[in-house]
Amino acid sequence: MTDLPTVANLINGEWLTTGQERLVHHKFTGEPIAVASDATVEMVGEAVSVAREASRTPLEPLERFEILRTVAGMIADNRERLALDVVRESGFSLKDCLGDTDRAVQTMLTSAEEAKRIDGSVVPIQAAPGFAHRLAFTVRHPVGVVGAITPFNSPLNTVAHKIGPALAAGNAAVVKPSPFTPVAAAALCRMLLEAGLPAGLIGLVLGPGDPVGTALVEDERVDFVTFTGSTAAGKAISAKLGMRRATMECGNVSATIVCRDADIPSAAQQCARGAFRKSGQVCTSVQRLYVHADVVEEFLDALSAAAAKFVVGDPEDPATDIGPMISEAAAERAEQWVEAAVVQGARVFAGGKRNGPVMNPTILVDVPSRARLLCEEAFAPVVSVVPFDDLDATIETVNDTPYGLQAGVFTRDLNTALSAAQRLRMGGVVINSPSSTRADLMPYGGVKDSGYGVEGPRYAVREMSEERLILIEPAGA
Repeated sequence: MTDLPTVANLINGEWLTTGQERLVHHKFTGEPIAVASDATVEMVGEAVSVAREASRTPLEPLERFEILRTVAGMIADNRERLALDVVRESGFSLKDCLGDTDRAVQTMLTSAEEAKRIDGSVVPIQAAPGFAHRLAFTVRHPVGVVGAITPFNSPLNTVAHKIGPALAAGNAAVVKPSPFTPVAAAALCRMLLEAGLPAGLIGLVLGPGDPVGTALVEDERVDFVTFTGSTAAGKAISAKLGMRRATMECGNVSATIVCRDADIPSAAQQCARGAFRKSGQVCTSVQRLYVHADVVEEFLDALSAAAAKFVVGDPEDPATDIGPMISEAAAERAEQWVEAAVVQGARVFAGGKRNGPVMNPTILVDVPSRARLLCEEAFAPVVSVVPFDDLDATIETVNDTPYGLQAGVFTRDLNTALSAAQRLRMGGVVINSPSSTRADLMPYGGVKDSGYGVEGPRYAVREMSEERLILIEPAGA
């Protein structure tokens, strides 16, 4: 293991290791690519202590802007190397990882811009009886210390979505990435230091959710927790926070509706990409596809044709579209869910095969309504196509899960689009694109068991800052 690069914990500008080491594996070959040093509970506490002290003297907005803008440039300058690191630790295709690296540039740039336009508002206090001679306005202040817990499925850009807004708002941040994918998070922290960020304002602690993530969440000096991961983990974190604030971006059973008047070739192509990119390991991946019965055969043919064109295999090959899942165990679970659905009466229309950690793009039809693939988050390259006749009933079906992150609707009819957008209980409804569509500057968050709070730099900055009222009465009034 000594010949492998080491990923260490970052506390007060120093990279620290412990005797608790774990191998980071190439998700396709299985070969070790790095050694990560898990933090101790005591190290987590020290990271928070350092961040707490540093947060007492926030950077000026222009300083925040300049540092974050510099980091955006550093990501762009190191695009290919960063993308390849993410390919190896996540298993996602080089195409996807280059795209995510480009997105991380925009996330940091947008965060930099937001640092310069944090504002308050004037309160029309003069309208209140006895307050005609007073002035009132609001300002925003940093919360202090932000604890960020990130998943494996976007090792660079999701970390940027946590750290960028936290720093833009004037906070200190301590980040705990997924133990599957610590390399990109460490690289981003290193760039922040090289860009001139004071050492105490950024910390990195490595290891599993228990005990490392638990120690971070339970430390009451952490003023705000931003989390992306499973609903079960999100609920467990929320239960520990008490009155402290948080953003929880959790699971979903993402649905997209294809109406009879939709552009079928375009919808099928987009839905194939939305279902299978990153091997379906995205919170908004298309998992449930409701297609009008009059066009379902045409749609299925187009969807399977699009899926058949994807190159599946080695994610480092520039031609590859879909690489392995995060682990062979994850692929085995996906295969078991498909097999269980088939036993219940479903039919495999395309795919359905697994080779080690690689699950081929899979399309199912005739899936029973209570099958896990229609009720629970699969987080796999598996999509179920369900025909419908009644749009109103279908909207009720889409809503009939504990989740509500995003949904997609394909239609040429404006009234249908607006009606569906109003009635689908989701954090976001995307028209003529699949549920997986996201721009990094847009508000992004769910309802129900999909979580609470909103990401996207502008919105996250507001989440990670406190509004304070200033009321002024002229002296001697």
